[in-house]
Amino acid sequence: MDIHMIPPVIGIIGMIVALLIFGLVKRYPAGEEALLKIADAIHTGAMVFMRREYSMLAIFAGVLVVALYFALGANTAIAFLAGAVSSAAAGWFGMFTATQANVRTTTAAHTQGQAAALSVAFFGGSIMGLAVASLGLLGLGLVYWFFGGDPETAHAIHGFGMGASTVALFSRVGGGIFTKSADVGADLVGKLEAGIPEDDPRNPGVIADNVGDNVGDIAGMGSDIFESYCGAMIATIAIASTLAIASMSSLAPGMSDADARASLMFVPLLLASVGLVCSIIGIGIVRSRSASSPALALRIGTVGTPVLFIAAAYFLISQLGLSNNLWLSVLFGSVGGVVIGLVTEYYTSSTPIVRIAESGKTGPATVMISGLAVGMQSVAIPVLTICAIIFVSTELAGLYGVGIAAVGLISTVGITMAVDAYGPIADNAGGIAEMGGLGPETRAITDSLDELGNTTAAMGKGFAIGAAALAALAIIAAYVETIAHASGGDFVLHLGDPEVLIGLFIGGLVPFLIASITMTSVGEAAMEMIEEIRRQFREIPGLLEGTADPDTEKCIDIATRAALKKMLLPGIIAVMVPVIVGFGIGPMALGGTLGGGLLGCVLLALTMSNAGGAWDNAKKYVEKGNLGGKGSDVHKATVVGDTVGDPFKDTSGPSMNILINVMAIVSLVIAPLLV
Repeated sequence: MDIHMIPPVIGIIGMIVALLIFGLVKRYPAGEEALLKIADAIHTGAMVFMRREYSMLAIFAGVLVVALYFALGANTAIAFLAGAVSSAAAGWFGMFTATQANVRTTTAAHTQGQAAALSVAFFGGSIMGLAVASLGLLGLGLVYWFFGGDPETAHAIHGFGMGASTVALFSRVGGGIFTKSADVGADLVGKLEAGIPEDDPRNPGVIADNVGDNVGDIAGMGSDIFESYCGAMIATIAIASTLAIASMSSLAPGMSDADARASLMFVPLLLASVGLVCSIIGIGIVRSRSASSPALALRIGTVGTPVLFIAAAYFLISQLGLSNNLWLSVLFGSVGGVVIGLVTEYYTSSTPIVRIAESGKTGPATVMISGLAVGMQSVAIPVLTICAIIFVSTELAGLYGVGIAAVGLISTVGITMAVDAYGPIADNAGGIAEMGGLGPETRAITDSLDELGNTTAAMGKGFAIGAAALAALAIIAAYVETIAHASGGDFVLHLGDPEVLIGLFIGGLVPFLIASITMTSVGEAAMEMIEEIRRQFREIPGLLEGTADPDTEKCIDIATRAALKKMLLPGIIAVMVPVIVGFGIGPMALGGTLGGGLLGCVLLALTMSNAGGAWDNAKKYVEKGNLGGKGSDVHKATVVGDTVGDPFKDTSGPSMNILINVMAIVSLVIAPLLV
């Protein structure tokens, strides 16, 4: 078999495993009719939103395909289309299966206990993880097989990354606006005004909130990780295609120039293939240990899989005859990803959340202050970790080392995404249990799974930020190398150059502008949602007494219309800023824009995601009975903090990951046109 067919074949195997796991999920009983009715409403709402979102996205993508065809040729346009379709398919497949797994998790918790419920929820998340990794390898592997292996035509595969990033931004922003407008509306009116529990079936916004968990935290997150996964590989391939001969000789000693370049271009795809195999093994390990200790099982999966991958990567790189420095870069990238995830876990589930909860004794203002302080403090160690990865990897293997470190960090995305997607499924299961009236015993099990899911989701967000940062840095490095190669000379971004400085400031402002737009969008949609929920409580006789049904479809429609209307502007800005700066000012200014954008995006992403996660878990800490428990003044203060934190951690913060990758990959695609 042609060695270049290994990644697509591994991708196909991964999808087969995902389908087999989906079959296992479907074998669990969905439950009684009342639960099925709730689950069908969530599933239908999610599918309707996805269809409408993808319809709008198809029009936008079609315009870009035509532009790429005339500007850069058919190969780039085809690659863009392949990337967009692969990313959309990964998000859709993961979301579809999650809406089948949620009600089965509820029923398993009710009839079989915690171990069975964890198995179903984790299996549901595993399908998302495997779909992301498998479709990435299948799509990118086939594009590489067709025309990526030749340095002269390798530029076309950059279009794949642009397609994946474009879909990811729309999915993340659209899904984030949907889920948080519903969540904020349901919480503020239900908990604070009406005094009813979370996920109470009387609340008209509850079904929309549960739909949002799927379209935002699963489909959106899946597309987010997908574009970082593919972006890291594409950037590394791009750097290898333009490497100087001296650099190739040190990284691939004893090989001819042609063989060295071919090996260095292809090794990212091979590493990702090994990572998918390790993820499948990790999923099996978590499943086998879930009965004894759910938290320990998930920890073994998230830490043990990278360890297995690092060992396998050493064997692979040695067998290919490449320098051991490449393996050390992979090692530092993988370890760095674990460190960032663990630091994120600390700031969103340990001592800091207790401090935030205690600050609620003096009202919501101090909750806001302490939460923002935690978010800002949480930036330090992850950024220093990223700096260490950059320093070590460039010392070991130059700019190529940065790319291969990014690949090392994200190659085990199958298990990472599985653990992350498990959280929203467990959250949905708790909501279905509450709405279905299954009693406190079942809710206690789903709440314990949900609490564990909040921790895993926080780790997933930290991982996603680190992966996006390194992937974007690798793409920026590839942009610099591409410009230098196309111009036939050195391309150095000098801080004394006015164009570079202008670009830095433009790049730095874009993340704040996008964050403002997305926060405003959530706020406006939430206000409309709040008014609708209040109207229903006021005008539907017997709703609060539980003798009448709410109009949940109206709330879903409000969230859908808001998300689809508001998601276009951030996407247009992200795609057009590099084009305007690159052609309007020049490649130097565009390089500065990418540097400023990278810094702004990473800092904002960490601050917003971790502050939001800390506020959320501080509220849950109080709801467990601490500091007065539910209904107390401290609880009301932490609910306000959680309400502000929701768009922080699930809309604006995660959007930063994709924003910098969209800007970077668009810059890389248009780079040959700027010289």
